[in-house]
Amino acid sequence: MEQGKIHIFTGDGHGKTPAAIGEAIYAAGNDKSVVIIQFLKADALMDAEYLKRLEPEIKFFRFEKATEDYADLDEKAREEEKMNIVNGLHFAKKVLSTGECDLLILDEVLGLLDIGIITVEELKTILEAKDEETTVIMTGIQLSDELCLLADEVSKIETVNFKVF
Repeated sequence: MEQGKIHIFTGDGHGKTPAAIGEAIYAAGNDKSVVIIQFLKADALMDAEYLKRLEPEIKFFRFEKATEDYADLDEKAREEEKMNIVNGLHFAKKVLSTGECDLLILDEVLGLLDIGIITVEELKTILEAKDEETTVIMTGIQLSDELCLLADEVSKIETVNFKVF
């Protein structure tokens, strides 16, 4: 992965987050600092004990407080979570503007576009805070032409079903 680029891992297949975490492990193995901010993932991955062992080279953040998926929350809880998510986005911009890491992964940030928490223009503003050295990986299912214009590289992950005879 080239340093200083913006990458998108998208598609309807499983494996976008594991691919991004693989890039994080590769970067950390090359003495790079990594920050991962997760959105819309409930708390399943962040509770994994093995991820904590990857610190301090790979730092994990999740600003949402709910244990269930955003879509399953009632309106009041969604509003609270939306504020938490926006705080996470502000943190991402701060990380980029200070050059705090070599690799920033915004896991499931494209999902925030889908549910209207952020616009492509707002995401662009966050990415504009990036210095020339920092690489950003964004993951999510949906992808628009407008979003593609923000990226240097887009990887589409698909699930292929086949039968062995």
